[in-house]
Amino acid sequence: MSLAKPHGGELVNCVLQGDERADALARSATLPKIRLSSTSISDLELISVGACSPIRGFMKKADYHSVVETIRLADGHVWSIPIVLPVSSSQAAELGEGDEVLLTDASDYPLATMVVDEKYTYDKKNEAEKVYGTTDEAHPGVARVYGQGDVLLGGDIKLLNHVPDLPFMDFRHEPAVTRRLFGERGWTTVVAFQTRNPIHRAHEYLTKVALEGVDGLLIHPLVGDTKSDDIPSDVRMDCYKLMMEKYYNPKRVMLSVFPAAMRYAGPREAVFHAMVRKNYGCSHLIVGRDHAGVGDYYGTYDAQEIFDQFTPEELGITPLKFEHSFYCKITKQMATDKTSPSGGPGERVFLSGTKVRELLSNGQIPPEEFTRPEIAEILIESYKRG
Repeated sequence: MSLAKPHGGELVNCVLQGDERADALARSATLPKIRLSSTSISDLELISVGACSPIRGFMKKADYHSVVETIRLADGHVWSIPIVLPVSSSQAAELGEGDEVLLTDASDYPLATMVVDEKYTYDKKNEAEKVYGTTDEAHPGVARVYGQGDVLLGGDIKLLNHVPDLPFMDFRHEPAVTRRLFGERGWTTVVAFQTRNPIHRAHEYLTKVALEGVDGLLIHPLVGDTKSDDIPSDVRMDCYKLMMEKYYNPKRVMLSVFPAAMRYAGPREAVFHAMVRKNYGCSHLIVGRDHAGVGDYYGTYDAQEIFDQFTPEELGITPLKFEHSFYCKITKQMATDKTSPSGGPGERVFLSGTKVRELLSNGQIPPEEFTRPEIAEILIESYKRG
């Protein structure tokens, strides 16, 4: 057996090297500049290293509309989230189709070049309804769409430089690297765990149950933009590293950061997370309760049910669907409805991430039934620092 094939059959590589990079850098000094938002920078990084294979740039009109309306690229490949480059109408008016532009960060550091193959307008409300399932601007993903530019630029990108001074460089493994590391460990089946929270006891339970059926586990925390009240990525990484050191078999688990921005798109984002993890070499993805959700916009298991509309061959990665887990006071261990004899009042301990954040902000230590004491200490210290 071998690792799962990349989405589309091959791993895209848009990183320029050698003379080609030198020529592009020299040419870039005269190109019109487009300063990217933090979300677009995250997307650029994912595109360039093949995490978004088979996508090679920011989406053109046909792919954009196909993704919004059908959850597929124009060529039929499953894809659920628009990967686009929005600009203002005034900036778009200064560019013609066929123009080459320089993509930079906020300080004008050169990141990539792109030929503008297309520029087009789009219906933000329709995107919100189709992708996020709501037009409510209180939804953080919808608010981002409503607040971005009114024109989208489409075209393939060529990376000149990675973003400088990125955190977690020891854990920032590109898809080609994770695939090599999996191979070196003899893994052919790998389950990915997507998270934007510290690993609590329910997460530990799900990941270890999933690991029983595969060769290895990739703990793959998202470290791009998240909501302001989410726990910061550096604090979360301290928690992940401690968990790996003390509570997982080091021969069967790997920690690597996922540099995406969080969309909070629920079911659509679950599919995106699956396709991307397939490119990293994973054969399975854990999909738990309200995966990638926010507030009460999505049903508890909507993010699991969306996978049912695709064939296993179209997905190329298997979603592992888990029910809501909790601490069972009768068996004194983590469980779900399938495994627990409990059911009466007070026999189960449920704590949401929101409730835990409330406890931490009040200086209260979450109960041991919810999280390992060492993790609670890290979280309490982070809240004390503010």
